[in-house]
Amino acid sequence: QLQLVESGGGLVQPGGSLRLSCVASGFSLDGYSIGWYRQVPGKERESVSCIHRSDGSTYYRPSVKGRFTIYRDNAKNTVYLQMKNLEPGNKASYYCAADKTIVTVTDMCVPHDRGTYDYFGQGTQVTVSS
Repeated sequence: QLQLVESGGGLVQPGGSLRLSCVASGFSLDGYSIGWYRQVPGKERESVSCIHRSDGSTYYRPSVKGRFTIYRDNAKNTVYLQMKNLEPGNKASYYCAADKTIVTVTDMCVPHDRGTYDYFGQGTQVTVSS
């Protein structure tokens, strides 16, 4: 089955860290731009970070810049989102998406409709609470 599977979410105290994984099943992530997005019930989905499929350029939403890092491990067919110094406001369901045709990393980090992407995962929950 061709799909993206997120993992790594959980409960962490403020100031803590988590590393989210986005693993491709049934296909190679090589050649795909990857985006991480998050959503809180009742609110619009928002972009968190993206990485371009060919030049490796990255984008971060301003509120996470310096605390979150996106990177890919092609050997493991995985893209990671390392999150440090987490804040209660980072609580959300986090999703990854993969796409081969969106041109720029900035456009990849526009939260398009799910059907726009080639693949969209089921999400992993992140809770930041003391």
